[in-house]
Amino acid sequence: MIYTITFNPALDYIVRVDDFKLGSVNRTSYEEIYAGGKGINVSIVLNNLGVESKVLGYIAGFTGDEIERKVKEFGCDSDFIKLHNGMSRINVKLKSSEESEINGQGPQVNNESLEELYKKLDFLKEDDILVLAGSIPSTLPKDIYESIMKRLDGRKIKFVVDATGDLLLNVLNYKPFLIKPNHHELAELFNVEIKNEDEIIHYAKKLKEMGARNVLISMAGDGAIFVTETGEVLKSAVPKGKVRNSVGAGDSMVGGFIAGYLKHNKLEEAFKMGVATGSASAFSDGLATKDKVEELLLEII
Repeated sequence: MIYTITFNPALDYIVRVDDFKLGSVNRTSYEEIYAGGKGINVSIVLNNLGVESKVLGYIAGFTGDEIERKVKEFGCDSDFIKLHNGMSRINVKLKSSEESEINGQGPQVNNESLEELYKKLDFLKEDDILVLAGSIPSTLPKDIYESIMKRLDGRKIKFVVDATGDLLLNVLNYKPFLIKPNHHELAELFNVEIKNEDEIIHYAKKLKEMGARNVLISMAGDGAIFVTETGEVLKSAVPKGKVRNSVGAGDSMVGGFIAGYLKHNKLEEAFKMGVATGSASAFSDGLATKDKVEELLLEII
């Protein structure tokens, strides 16, 4: 079974204003509300590709109820922990001549609720996949990812980590099956400026030396680079298409990689599936669908 954790999910309120003017009343030309959060996105994409997973995380208030409803509406199985105080956040994503975002804070997670999550994770078994994706709320310990992996260490669970900064660096000792920083995040991890593919490969291999089994670097329109656990370097350009929405493309790449790996049990095929799935989301208004992924797979050599 695949499990995804979204510690601070949100309702993403996406609006388009043709000519936004600060300090004035503005009217939307388009609006939509989605259940947001990196782990949730991964699970939705997996479901679209015919792969079952379970969504874990925290929800609160009427917004939390709506997040859970929308996740189930997408066909995903969920086992959220409901907090008694506060409300799940609403993130406003404004699209106009420039894109702006206002992200909410989310509810507080206390020690009792954290222990409840640990008890759910204790049921994971050999060959299960656990996806740890995204930032964490300020009320949680900064080493939460590390604590989870330490608790489950030695049980042959495959960890997939899509995080930034110390949140990622601190888990490398536990040899995650896959990590997926983008090229900007890679540069930030080592506090350097990366200028070309050779440098991307150099620092991706450093992450592998530090413990990661497989390192997938997404580069938006420039494609992706993958360093496998055997040290092989694979490169892929992105398929041709018009970018309609960049939100969730990285999460979709993670979901596609997992789906491809489970289907073929080959890292090269997983990489191709990841690139196709990330592109499918980028070229769509929503997250990748199976038909779109299969169409784009034909373009990836």
